[in-house]
Amino acid sequence: MLALSIAGFDPSGGAGILADIKTFSALGVYGAGVITALTAQNVGRVSGIMPVPPGFVEEQLDLVMEDLPVVHAKTGMLYSAEIVEAVAEKVREYGLRVIVDPVMVAASGGELSEGNFVRALRRHLLPEALIVTPNVAEAERLSDVPIGSVDDAIRAARVIGELCDVIITGGHLGGRSVIQIDGDVEVLEGELLDSRNTHGSGCSFSAATAAYLERGLDLGEALRMADSFVREAIRHGHHGTLNQFWMHSRYPE
Repeated sequence: MLALSIAGFDPSGGAGILADIKTFSALGVYGAGVITALTAQNVGRVSGIMPVPPGFVEEQLDLVMEDLPVVHAKTGMLYSAEIVEAVAEKVREYGLRVIVDPVMVAASGGELSEGNFVRALRRHLLPEALIVTPNVAEAERLSDVPIGSVDDAIRAARVIGELCDVIITGGHLGGRSVIQIDGDVEVLEGELLDSRNTHGSGCSFSAATAAYLERGLDLGEALRMADSFVREAIRHGHHGTLNQFWMHSRYPE
């Protein structure tokens, strides 16, 4: 079993492609990675971004697909419209089942996208996606619907759901998430954890969804299992690095 992350590099290891690979590994899935951008960041701030040229993103993808029979992939930070278009073209070319984490802003507040990113995402990548996994702020940008309640999130999900299935994750909805799959809307209940250990939680959620799909679960069950995975990782993690939960649970001090 294997899955592919197409994402940015967070040198602190708490988010981005390193968090994705840790998540894949924790769930028994071999992880491959295509880097879309280098960042200078830690849990508290982002000080610099160096995007990878779109042609080199494509070259990485081609070489991975030449060697590995990837079916399930996830995207994270894509940063620019040009990279979005390049990735969308390769998703079509290789028929990837892709989970899109529409990374736009870091938890610390730094912008992780530029220019016509949202327009490109809606036009090029979301129509090719299996599902998109925005938080509330990202869902507002994708739908142009202000979200202050679960009912608002349902309206936003209806708009985004015209392009692909969607889950609006629950960190800003009192722990509840709104899911739309094949036109059917459901509210996934959950508690809001009192924790600062959320750096990379969106990355790990989308990566866990890809891993559970690779393990043979259907989409709805994969989302529920990914939600449980991330909640437990937040509950037990340390130092803002989500997946330290798994190290400590398997190799306790």
